[in-house]
Amino acid sequence: MFDEKEAGADKRSNFDRQLTASIEAAADWLAPRQKPEGYWVGRLESNACMEAQWILALWFMELEDHHLRPRLAASLRETQRQDGSWEIYYGAPAGDINTTVEAYAALRSMGDDKDAAHMVRAREWILSKGGLKNIRVFTRYWLALIGEWPWKKTPNLPPEVIFFPNWFVFSIYNFAQWARATLMPIAVLSARRPSRPLPAERRLDELFPEGREKYNYAYPEKPGAGFAEAFFLTADKILHALQSFGQTAGIGLLRKGAISRALEWIIKHQDADGVWGGIQPPWIYSLMALYNEGYAHDHSVVAKGLGALDDPRWRVDQGEATWIQASTSPVWDTELTLLALEDCDLSERHEKEVEKALDWLLSQQVLRKGDWSVKCPKLEPGGWAFEYKNYYYPDTDDTAVALIALAPFRNDPKWKDKGIEEAIEKGVEWLIGMQCKNGGWGAFDKDNDKQILTKIPFCDFGEALDPPSVDVTAHIIEAFGKLGIRKDHPVMLRALDYIKTEQEADGAWFGRWGVNYVYGTGAVLPALEAIGEDMTQHYIKKASDWLILHQNEDGGWGESCASYMDVKQMGRGKSTASQTAWALMGLAAVGRAEDERAIADGVQFLIERQKDGAWEEPEYTGTGFPGYGVGQHIKLTDPQLQERLKQGPELSRAFMINYNLYRHYFPMMAMGRVRKMMAGA
Repeated sequence: MFDEKEAGADKRSNFDRQLTASIEAAADWLAPRQKPEGYWVGRLESNACMEAQWILALWFMELEDHHLRPRLAASLRETQRQDGSWEIYYGAPAGDINTTVEAYAALRSMGDDKDAAHMVRAREWILSKGGLKNIRVFTRYWLALIGEWPWKKTPNLPPEVIFFPNWFVFSIYNFAQWARATLMPIAVLSARRPSRPLPAERRLDELFPEGREKYNYAYPEKPGAGFAEAFFLTADKILHALQSFGQTAGIGLLRKGAISRALEWIIKHQDADGVWGGIQPPWIYSLMALYNEGYAHDHSVVAKGLGALDDPRWRVDQGEATWIQASTSPVWDTELTLLALEDCDLSERHEKEVEKALDWLLSQQVLRKGDWSVKCPKLEPGGWAFEYKNYYYPDTDDTAVALIALAPFRNDPKWKDKGIEEAIEKGVEWLIGMQCKNGGWGAFDKDNDKQILTKIPFCDFGEALDPPSVDVTAHIIEAFGKLGIRKDHPVMLRALDYIKTEQEADGAWFGRWGVNYVYGTGAVLPALEAIGEDMTQHYIKKASDWLILHQNEDGGWGESCASYMDVKQMGRGKSTASQTAWALMGLAAVGRAEDERAIADGVQFLIERQKDGAWEEPEYTGTGFPGYGVGQHIKLTDPQLQERLKQGPELSRAFMINYNLYRHYFPMMAMGRVRKMMAGA
């Protein structure tokens, strides 16, 4: 890697020693953090909507004295920005109107005085941003649930959608997994229009400075809205009118049966640990829908769902404050930790931990059919999910990385009777069956790409669809390559064509599930190497050049979440351990001699910033939703884009994540791969 005539053998030797010491320190930090069951899991940080909504949900469910409400309120007070707002991600250029309104409402429900300093700051910030006129649909639902917003001015979701056949465009199975699981309980709530108003002294009158009677509750206008948006807005008004007439006249038609069927669907989809879909939205809305339909607090389904709030796998306590995670990542974290140990040639050194982790990982393979089978009824199960016990929703990304983690052990005699080969075969067959028509893979469903759904008023949040993404597709290509599936296999040919089609003009690839172009590019290049692609090709050179161009002066790489809305932020941001690792893995996969200095500087960045085997990283480098609505990359050059989406670089429609273990296993993987590259140089 180094020209010894220039750098000297001593410098190379010292670098080798530093690199090995850093790798071993990182592994020694990770190993004891393995759970007794065999998995690793880090905290998943998101935004204050989680705590605010639980405070409001417990109020709605007549659990205002629940022991967690004061602790959740304490977390809100801790995370408020100096300007009075709450933000979507660490270091965001501005606060988020939706999170701030929900946090304000939650604290008022707790009895925080509207004239207290922190509440005055929050209220002044809200009013300075135009008040409530631009809040999203979900925030409107929350205000309706506590009597602060008329239900008639929220999107009408008729529960009769449960009867739509699977071939119909508006079938619930054409919505993304997370949207579908959330839509069903909201449809039940929308049909009933329930509210539990706050006490008079805690109401939000101060957010309606000209009085509620004069307030315009209409949806904000979107520039460039077309016929479809206008049609659905009209349909929404008609549905509300029909619902009001039916309630007045006592005419239900299919409503009673629809609500009953929706409740059956909700109960059937509860996870074994008590939550729904492995994520917060369906969990919280399902509990409220069930409670409103007469399911008591001590009913087994409701009690299990409420009990998960005290499950340490979901609850995070710090001092007097509590956070409830939006999701959990034990399968993902375990797979990637196994990859890190293997990349660093430390699987034997940590044999005990690896054996426990592999046993646990094999036990997590989902061998029952879930929602994905509606579109693929003949496909046998074989995937892995992201969270604990999320049997209905395995995902292709976790499945791909599980296969990469298992691949090194498939021919090991010690694992011959563990069923690794059978698990791999089932995983591969499932992934092949889930490939979309354009050659890529979505995360949870096949061909989940009907963009007409994004035009309905309900879908003004995050993403309503789950179309193919480059990063997921790259991980599957890498898995298949490591398992010996040739690049001339028809599945691989289609996938490779998709990858090439999605490359940006400047050489980078968009990151759907990680921030952002550094993640996408860092995922594609190792995949191409794994299938034996000629790494000297022009399109690969462009990608390498893009990474080199975006290296920071300190040797690291960083990219702000703002890059999802600001083209000038592409590949730009404060250097972080995880993003530096992604760039290094990409460059190491290409292995150009001209990149050796950049790679060495990147590794040195990681070595110098490691403390006691670990790295600090408050920055958010994980992506839940970019906030585009369509679930895929869009062009950012539209001058009306921010007004149309109702979000700027603060990402008001997005959902961003800090996976607390990203800062640990990704640097390990990168350093291990660089060390192997050096040894082969």
